[in-house]
Amino acid sequence: MSFEPIGAITIVVGLFCLLFGTRSTVVAFVVFCTLGSAAALLLGGANVQPAHLFLVFLAISTLFWRKTSITMLEALKITEPGFWLLCLVLYGVLSSYVMPRLFADATYIIPLGTSTHLSTYDGAVPLGPVSSNLTQPIYLIGDLVCFLMIATVGSTQRGLATLATALTAYAATNIGFGILDLLTSATGTQEALQFIRNAQYTFHDEETIGTMRRIIGSWPEASAFASMTLGALGFTGMLWLCGRNPLVTGSLALLSLLFVVISTSSTGLVGSVVVLGLLYVTAVQRCSMRPQDRFSAAAVVLGPLVLCLIVLLVLVTEGVAERIYEYVDTLILSKAQTDSGVQRSYWNTLAWQNFFDSRGLGVGLGTNRTSSFPLAVLSNVGVPGAVFYLLFLATVFGVRRGEPRSYSSDVRAASRLACLSLLTGSIIAGPTVDQSLLFYVFAGVASAWPERERLPAAQSAGLVSDPLALASMRSALR
Repeated sequence: MSFEPIGAITIVVGLFCLLFGTRSTVVAFVVFCTLGSAAALLLGGANVQPAHLFLVFLAISTLFWRKTSITMLEALKITEPGFWLLCLVLYGVLSSYVMPRLFADATYIIPLGTSTHLSTYDGAVPLGPVSSNLTQPIYLIGDLVCFLMIATVGSTQRGLATLATALTAYAATNIGFGILDLLTSATGTQEALQFIRNAQYTFHDEETIGTMRRIIGSWPEASAFASMTLGALGFTGMLWLCGRNPLVTGSLALLSLLFVVISTSSTGLVGSVVVLGLLYVTAVQRCSMRPQDRFSAAAVVLGPLVLCLIVLLVLVTEGVAERIYEYVDTLILSKAQTDSGVQRSYWNTLAWQNFFDSRGLGVGLGTNRTSSFPLAVLSNVGVPGAVFYLLFLATVFGVRRGEPRSYSSDVRAASRLACLSLLTGSIIAGPTVDQSLLFYVFAGVASAWPERERLPAAQSAGLVSDPLALASMRSALR
């Protein structure tokens, strides 16, 4: 076991946040989700990221109050998405132990972790237990805990507003790390970011596409940075369309889009088209003459005009169209012929075979690596896991909550769009069933229902029982 400096920083920040209250803890936790390349603890070959370590402080801050503990248990009812996510986790944990042994040597896999078998020339090994059969269930359990606590925090109006602030801060922090990555690369001072790039991953921080360096920010590779930035783009772009803090959210959305495009990631480039399309469709649906919909109306009117203007400028400027075509061709059109494209295609082919060889039950959570999230689900946890996950998504997206066009409804809509944005990136290049804590933060906010909150008699008499409010009072008294 190795305790890293970023781990010490995480604990210090966590202790201070406990003193300042739940709101500070929630914001810090969401911001820590940006550190996708950092390891607070190194346990053998496993990495414990700062956000996963900070879950402990979030749990202490959230579950200390009896009311929030009850709310968290209510999030596990069969009608709630937490129940179906719990089913996915239980099946995933069971499959991670049983399936690699039940179907041992029945098929070949691309191991996600280390295997006792010697790999073939293409990296495949006979099916059997691997080290990631332990780490991936832990990550998925962390996703469940994260989802339940975020949904619990969002069960009050104050909590939901705090989560909206935290996710906006996440978008700003992610852009900040992207800028730092560019600056340190330009000045030859990349070592300054090594304390947050200490995880036992394969880093791709020196790769280039043509003359452009690939941006990874605080993530291990450009694809991961672009995927996570897509979530920030979807969230802030939707809040801008809703007219919520438009100066901040609009600026963050534009910067997020810029970094996705220049990250040189095919995942980001394709995903950005999908996200912008979703945002435009949403703007058309919200468009009206009411003042609160003026940004949606502006997007509907100006969006096609701006697009036409950009196309005309590209066509009349000599050499620009050719360079853009080369850029798109390198990242997308010719991607399948590259070594990386051939390798990822082979992973997916083998994962599809794993699904059939395991009789549709999966080879076990964390057993094999893929390059597409749907194939990761089918090959790892099979049909049962896929059904549980689809029911989870259906209850997150399909249940109408609260009054339309209200602040809570707009934040939930932004979170749902952010979930779709992250899901788009995962479908294109997701290697595992774990979609990161950030996805479940957005899903938790999308499932929050503060309108159901009933003020108890003590609160109506002037007393405060909301843990977020109590935390603020406690901090003030100190």
